[in-house]
Amino acid sequence: MQKSDLNSRDHNHSHGQANHSNHKHDHDHDHDHDHGHSHGDGDFDLKKELISVGVVVILFVLGSIFEEKLHNTPYSVAEYLVFIPAYLLSGWNVLTSAGRNILRGRIFDENFLMTVATLGAITIHKLPEAVGVMLFFKVGELFQEAALSRSKKSIKSLLEVRPDYANLKTNGSVRKVSPDEVRVGDVIVVKPGEKIPLDGNILEGDSQIDTSALTGESVPRVVRVGEAVLAGMINKTGVLSIQVTKLFGESSISKILDMVQNASSKKAESEKFITKFARYYTPFVVFGSLAVALLPPLFIPGATSSEWVYRALVLLVISCPCGLVISIPLGYFGGVGGAAKRGILVKGSVYLDILTAVKTVVFDKTGTLTKGVFKVAEIVPKNGFTKDELLRLAAEIESQSNHPVAKSILEAYGKEIDTSNVESYEEIAGHGIRALVENRLVIAGNDRLLHRENIAHDVCDVEGTVVHLAVDKRYAGYILIADEIKDDAIQAIQSLKKLGIGTVMLTGDNQTVAHRVAQNLGLDSYEAQLLPEDKVSAIEKILRRSGKNNKVAFVGDGINDAPVIARADVGMAMGGLGSDAAIETADVVLMTDAPSKIAEAIQVGRKTHQIVWQNIILALVVKAVFVALGIFGLATMWEAVFADVGVALLAIFNATRVLK
Repeated sequence: MQKSDLNSRDHNHSHGQANHSNHKHDHDHDHDHDHGHSHGDGDFDLKKELISVGVVVILFVLGSIFEEKLHNTPYSVAEYLVFIPAYLLSGWNVLTSAGRNILRGRIFDENFLMTVATLGAITIHKLPEAVGVMLFFKVGELFQEAALSRSKKSIKSLLEVRPDYANLKTNGSVRKVSPDEVRVGDVIVVKPGEKIPLDGNILEGDSQIDTSALTGESVPRVVRVGEAVLAGMINKTGVLSIQVTKLFGESSISKILDMVQNASSKKAESEKFITKFARYYTPFVVFGSLAVALLPPLFIPGATSSEWVYRALVLLVISCPCGLVISIPLGYFGGVGGAAKRGILVKGSVYLDILTAVKTVVFDKTGTLTKGVFKVAEIVPKNGFTKDELLRLAAEIESQSNHPVAKSILEAYGKEIDTSNVESYEEIAGHGIRALVENRLVIAGNDRLLHRENIAHDVCDVEGTVVHLAVDKRYAGYILIADEIKDDAIQAIQSLKKLGIGTVMLTGDNQTVAHRVAQNLGLDSYEAQLLPEDKVSAIEKILRRSGKNNKVAFVGDGINDAPVIARADVGMAMGGLGSDAAIETADVVLMTDAPSKIAEAIQVGRKTHQIVWQNIILALVVKAVFVALGIFGLATMWEAVFADVGVALLAIFNATRVLK
């Protein structure tokens, strides 16, 4: 039976692949040491932090006055009484993180650099500088947290769609329960203004539902009896009775939430580069500063230890890699958040990087480029069969299948079917169905099935998705199933071409249909009449042709195409909310089924990559300049603070641009 892109009926195979492919791009997780400035996991209390900074500023101003008036007097101890509390209050996170990491055997990190530099400044009686470093670092930390909080908002808004309760209907009464308590088959009631708590089918009522939290689309959708709805959608107008089809833990929204919360586990190469870079860079800086402190007084006439120790401490502060450590993960987090805001879920920063290198996008056809809404368009009987007889036979044999094509035939037939008439039912992957119907051997499928069964027929290529039927080896005719191209599919292909990306379509449909779709959309190439295993071979061929640096994306419906999604460099699922396999298999899930989101996802990836590398170059260049100034004694501790905190702030502000 012709199935267009969904031709295989190979559901079990696809689902099996889904679980395996979850590990496709698994990367080792770098369990980073504690950063004094990393509070992303905990709740950020802006008011409390501002009060803390305010207290330090007051102490700092007071200490500066005392230093000016009481320095080199018997009362100079007052400076310490003011500056030391200010130092501890502003630098406690850094000091404790450095101590914890030393105990764990991780000595050389940015906390260690800050601690050594500021304690050294205190020992040479540069108290204002020591407190200034910690104070400005804390202010930088504040900006970082505010930026991180902002970039998290778009993801948090997605997490807020998690339903809090369900109205469970039992024995005529309704009671409020946790969504986890509801079982498959139970009936729940959703009132206007409430979130739909679980996936299910509408038994009673019609309403408008808001899907914007899931899809980013603002236009409400009208739903009626018999239609499926998903957890996380908001009921706007009527009261709905819904029969639950999935447990809460198995619902699409649950899997999406889990995926978003774990997105940070898959790191991009530039994030890994910074982790490795810091591992070698920090000890190099520490020993370099030690050499600056100790060697010049030994070899340069007139050089004083205090002057070169101060220069060494300045170098330690300048060299702190905070701008990199803060801004790079923040840039990627902003990228993931910015994509989520647009209804594009990226499973980790590694996939944002891969998207930037995509040079070819390979499409499934049905449900991706076309709407996948099948309707019987024409019934053409042959060899003495009537239209009614042909439709009845097709409906009886297709009654065992849950495929969209089968459903369209059953819908067109519109009568009750006695399934006891159907025996010896057999699905032939990529071809169709064979069964005994009323003791007659009936086959329904594509043209390949007719050739396989050696059935004489006078029609091969028909423009559209077609189901050929034969009864007792005699050709009975065909049923034409229509499917429309999606509204924004042409725009999607044009957007990809503007980005310099090639487009290919792989379909199980016949040559005539494939050629028509490819021509209408302006695709670069296509391959038709492919079985699921042929699609995997085709994508492998494209991967080999593309080479290592030019990545290949595959966009599919995520059920029958799970093996191909798993094989591509980056797998993208269209309309993935309705498909478990899509969520499990794909690296990028497009919350709407709009093909135009593909180009948008690639643009977000490119922008994120560009911003991250701008930050890396900015931080390294500025630090190199200030290190040179520090060695020649042209930079004080205050310039060092700018080189460290200033660069971090610039990088943070730059990183937040990805959200726009």
